[in-house]
Amino acid sequence: MKIADGRFVVTGGAGFIGSHLVDALLARGAARVAVVDSFFLGKDENLAAAAAKYGERLHVYRDDASDLLLMGAVLDAEKPDTIFNMATKALAYSFFNPAGALNVNVNLALTCLELLRKGAYGRLVHVSSSEVYGTAQTVSMDEGHPLLAETTYAAGKAAADLAVRSYVRMFGCQAMIVRPFNNYGLRQNTETYGAVIPLTVRRILSGQRPFIEGTGEQTRDFIYVLDTVDAMLRLATSDLPKGEEVNVGSGHETTIGGLIETICKVMNYKGEIDRKPERSADVRRHCANVKKAEGLIGPCEKTSLEQGLNDTIAWYRSRYEAGKL
Repeated sequence: MKIADGRFVVTGGAGFIGSHLVDALLARGAARVAVVDSFFLGKDENLAAAAAKYGERLHVYRDDASDLLLMGAVLDAEKPDTIFNMATKALAYSFFNPAGALNVNVNLALTCLELLRKGAYGRLVHVSSSEVYGTAQTVSMDEGHPLLAETTYAAGKAAADLAVRSYVRMFGCQAMIVRPFNNYGLRQNTETYGAVIPLTVRRILSGQRPFIEGTGEQTRDFIYVLDTVDAMLRLATSDLPKGEEVNVGSGHETTIGGLIETICKVMNYKGEIDRKPERSADVRRHCANVKKAEGLIGPCEKTSLEQGLNDTIAWYRSRYEAGKL
């Protein structure tokens, strides 16, 4: 796959990771990038700079990418070489609508796969989640780790991954699975269904106490969003065999308690940290084995957690001071 002069569809392209992917595709010379996003969590402002800079090379469809007829019409109009399937609903949404969180992940994948099988485009880069692994049975976690999803969000992601692999085996579809670990960075949602880093930063900026759920000893593998996007594009142009999955992470384990203490230090917060009960179905331990990815493209992580947090916090602070947070 070539990026320069290529044509792409990005489902969920107005979201956190998706909008950074859109920026990167256009910056690397894509002839056309079409975003299909329901704007459940996506935001127009995430695409504003790209729209201003690249004009008609970017087009946005405010629609549901799981709709087979709609996506068929989009692909007929756009004639893309590749779809990056980024669309989803946040993990926290599964506690509000468990069946919906599962179904949306499966239906998005099946729509993309059916259109791929019928020759509507050339290749699918399906973006999964490290959540499919559940709590680590071995550390670090390679792509052979069992799928032990602990939420319906994760179960839907795991089912979608299995669907991708089955379409490759049954129909020879050109598809690959990328499994990012915990992303953070600019544009991450601070509102409903927000993740730990933006929520903690926002609480401190607004004069509230940060909090730790459970013991704080639960771990995650955090990777800066721009590093994920860069790795994803390098993998998409690599020799990864079709149907295979590949992890994208830092390869480092960070406790949630330690993460929140680091955020407090960077923000010069010296107040109390509240304690809350452990979340149900919370993954206890995560750390990516990235040997497969690094064998293809070299290191995934280019930005240290310390540097990434500094840049992220500075961005949120500037937005808060401008009244945009």
